Amino acid sequence: MFGTECNRVFLKEMGMTTYQEEGRLKEAVKSLACKDGLQLMCHMRMGCEPLPSEPMIKELIGLCRSLLFPGFFGDADVNGYNLEYAIGLQCERLKNVLENQIVAGMLVTARDVCADEHTRIEESASRIAIDFIAKLPELRRVLHTDVSAIFRGDPAATSTSEVIYCYPGIKAIINYRIAHELLIVGVPVIPRMITESAHSETGIDIHPGAVIGEYFAIDHGTGVVIGETAIIGRNVKLYQGVTLGARSFPTDENDNLIKGIPRHPIIGDNVIIYSNATILGRITIGDNAVVGGNIWVTADVPQGERLIQAKSKQHTKIERDE
Repeated sequence: MFGTECNRVFLKEMGMTTYQEEGRLKEAVKSLACKDGLQLMCHMRMGCEPLPSEPMIKELIGLCRSLLFPGFFGDADVNGYNLEYAIGLQCERLKNVLENQIVAGMLVTARDVCADEHTRIEESASRIAIDFIAKLPELRRVLHTDVSAIFRGDPAATSTSEVIYCYPGIKAIINYRIAHELLIVGVPVIPRMITESAHSETGIDIHPGAVIGEYFAIDHGTGVVIGETAIIGRNVKLYQGVTLGARSFPTDENDNLIKGIPRHPIIGDNVIIYSNATILGRITIGDNAVVGGNIWVTADVPQGERLIQAKSKQHTKIERDE
């Protein structure tokens, strides 16, 4: 008995298993590899095509941030003498990374891609990458309005540099605006990975499908959720914990969710929404309205309305009467 126990301990220390344990391991491997149990839980690669990669997505985001805000992100040695050279190198690298990930996103959602189709996808990815890089100057202009809005709206901000370096809101907005540009030209998977990276980094969850105007500000930001079909006007400010969500999820005759229909709020221009407000459904918050904190809103808010908790009870009553 003593010898058997010593052998078992020795085998474990050597990284080996007994015959009985080896049999159980083989059974687990066989079960995990059973195609009947995999269903949608496994992506079968057709060859050596690339797969979406979180490290490459992070590199992509870093390259975009450094191109949009040179000197703040990326190479700290950028100056007036080497700026064009540095940007040229970064654009070339961004093109390569972006092409690779666009191809990966298209292939991971495709089925039975032949050689000709694979070539077409690669050519499309190259064109999309160039078009995206060409849009970066306009993207920088729009992001400049966002930085300005955050700086103007926060008395604690000492400079726009502090906003760019430190504020989670601007990092989440950068990722959103990058992802949105890729989504509207039909790139699958990759835009969502870009916004989910910001979600992990900042606690701010913005779907790349949302449409957001200029001078957008998120103060503090933790817990902000903006749904896929939300539309946000110009000069809108959100505080932490705000949800622009869906009220219900309609289904078809087979009880499957109907996707792609407008189900999130429309927020007008010059609107302020304070912390932990929950705004649900395809309703409209009118221009210049103010929505107070800790309010549940499921009906339209007129232009210029100041909806606070005392008024929200009356607002809810009117909705029930209707």
